Amino acid sequence: MSSLRGVPRHRVPLILLAAAVVGAVVLTGALVPATASPTRPAAPQVTVQTVAGGLTNPWGIAFLPDRTPIWTERGGAIKVKVGSAAPRTLTANLTGLFVGSETGLMGVAVDPRFATNRYFYVCMGYQEGGRPVDIRVLRFRLNASVTGAARDGGAMLRGIPISSGRHGGCQLAFTPDGTLRVGTGDAAVGTTPQNLSSLGGKTLRLHPDGRVPTDNPFYSRGGNARYVWTYGHRNVQGLAVRPNGSGDIWSAEHGPDRDDEVNRLQRGGNYGWNPVPGYNESVPMTDRNRYPNAVPARWSSGTPTVATSGLAFLYGSGWGRWDGALAVAELKGQGVRVLTLDSSRRVVRTEQMPGLDNTFGRIRGLAVAPDGALYLTTSNGSGDRILRVARQAP
Repeated sequence: MSSLRGVPRHRVPLILLAAAVVGAVVLTGALVPATASPTRPAAPQVTVQTVAGGLTNPWGIAFLPDRTPIWTERGGAIKVKVGSAAPRTLTANLTGLFVGSETGLMGVAVDPRFATNRYFYVCMGYQEGGRPVDIRVLRFRLNASVTGAARDGGAMLRGIPISSGRHGGCQLAFTPDGTLRVGTGDAAVGTTPQNLSSLGGKTLRLHPDGRVPTDNPFYSRGGNARYVWTYGHRNVQGLAVRPNGSGDIWSAEHGPDRDDEVNRLQRGGNYGWNPVPGYNESVPMTDRNRYPNAVPARWSSGTPTVATSGLAFLYGSGWGRWDGALAVAELKGQGVRVLTLDSSRRVVRTEQMPGLDNTFGRIRGLAVAPDGALYLTTSNGSGDRILRVARQAP
């Protein structure tokens, strides 16, 4: 009791009682629920169904208004699945298709006015005489019998750089203002991402007929810079528009040996990739020492990478607490990561979607069907599938 020397006798019992209470708190934590670690809610459980199988490198996927899925296969096919029928390859003019390395027939997007014009768009590597020339965005018109598609004029956009086919991008998405966005790769050329005169390592914005919107951030510079919405990207693989009327558009891109990224795209933003001199992949994905105003990623993988690919926002009450979350396909990670955002668009939780991890191999493309289910493409080179993922009823 020497530590209580000088304390009035009548206060000693109170001090001993307080000490006992503190000891109980330290031992049990029972009286401090505010500092206890919150229990993380379990991820929603899902059902996974194979919609189509026996495919070869399906890449982009989208939906017609009647819920018919349409997808590309990188080696040179555009396919649909109408109702319960087997997948059907559309008759389409793909003359000039270049397939090599990571490039071929890639992203696909359906025109918002498809019901009246029957247009859809694809990204395609282009060659002449066996020599790769560039990557182009082509427009097709689907026939009424959904058996074939005719090219509508020439390329809507040409001149996206290509080398051996490495870092070819190329993803497509429409935004609520009716413009088409194109996500491109840097073609593994170090000077491309920061060069506004190049269409590589960018996200681009154009009207569906190929015209350039005059309110694009670099329109006044003329030339290719007119198309640029954002720059400083390495290899854009996914684009997704947030379905809340905001027009928010997000991208996913591959890092080198670290820092795959998910970004919110801001008008005129520099995302900080500049692998010069040469093609120096040891530099940061978002180099804020060199570019203090570079836009930081909303999420990055760190090390190791997971090879982020397709993107899609989940929507509908059927997804429970994942309604409004962002789904991210992973090629190397062989799964789908779900990012929950707060009202400030910050990523506040990351989870793996159950039932997919290391089960179906590499996951490439994502798209949400009109009924809210998530469709995805695998990318294993053979025996690939289109999968439908929906939340189990609680």
